[in-house]
Amino acid sequence: MLGDEANDAQALGLDQMLLLDRMDEGSADNDPLYPFALDELLCRSAGQGGPAICHIWRHPRAFIMGLRDSRLPAAYEAQQWLEAQGWSTAVRHSGGAAVPLDYGVVNVSLILPKSDTLDFRFHGDFERMYGLIRHALRSTGRQVDKGEIAGAYCPGDYDLSIGGLKFCGIAQRRQAHAYIVQAFVVAAGSGRERASLVRSFYERAAGGDRNADYPRVTEESTASLEELAGLGPNAAEVFAEALKRVIRSGQTVTGMQEAAASLNMPTEERIRDMIGTLRGRYAIGPGGN
Repeated sequence: MLGDEANDAQALGLDQMLLLDRMDEGSADNDPLYPFALDELLCRSAGQGGPAICHIWRHPRAFIMGLRDSRLPAAYEAQQWLEAQGWSTAVRHSGGAAVPLDYGVVNVSLILPKSDTLDFRFHGDFERMYGLIRHALRSTGRQVDKGEIAGAYCPGDYDLSIGGLKFCGIAQRRQAHAYIVQAFVVAAGSGRERASLVRSFYERAAGGDRNADYPRVTEESTASLEELAGLGPNAAEVFAEALKRVIRSGQTVTGMQEAAASLNMPTEERIRDMIGTLRGRYAIGPGGN
C-alpha cells in the first residue's frame, strides 16, 4: 500500500478538504470539458465561502489542448485528425499544453480559496500539489523530482519525474478569490505511446512551419507510474487511493460537517451552461482561433 497517513494533509496545508471522487463517474456523453466546467464553478463557490475540494477524475479518451496549441497554423486540421481516430478534443483555459487522457491517467484538481486576493504568487500552489503527489508515492521508495524534462509533453518548471522520466504535469487557473491547481498523472500504460501521439499532433498542427512555437516532444521523455514505480496494471486505482488517504488524513468529523454544509454543488444545467461558455470561447475554427 502507498502512503503514510500520519497527518500528511495538515503538513501540506490541505486539511479539512472535501474529496470529490469521480474516478469512475463520467458525464452522460463523456464531454471532455465537463470536469473543467465543474472545476470552474466549484472554484467560484470556494471564493464565496465554499469549501476547499480535491477533485479526482478520469476520462476514457480525450485529447486536451492548451491555448497556445489552439493557435498553431494547422491546429484545426490536427484536431480533425484526432477526432477521426476517436479522440474527443477540447481546449482548456488553464495553463499548460496538450495532454492525452484515458483511464490510465489520473487527473487531480485542488480547488482552494485565496487567503489574500492580492496574492499573485503561484509557486506555493504548485508546491502543494507536488507535496501531495510526493507524499502519496512515498512508500514506493522512488524519489519524485520536480523540474522541466526536456522532450516531455506539456513541459513546465513543475514537471514531476522519477529517474529523469516525466509522469506528471501541473497547471493552474486563478480566479479573483480562489484558484485551481490541476495535475495530470500518467499512472498506467505506456508513457512512450502517449508522447508519440502528442508528437504526431504537433507535427500536424505546425502545418510544416519549422518556426512554429510548440514543444518538441520525444517518445523517451515520458513514462507511467506502472513503469516507474512498479504499481502494476491497476496503477491508476492504486495511486488514486493513495491520494485519497493523504487527503483523509487531514479530515475531522467536525471539519467535514462544516465543509459539507458550505458546499454548493452546481446543477447539471449550470455545468452544461459553463461547458457551452468554455467551448464557445476557446473553440478552434478553420485557420486557427
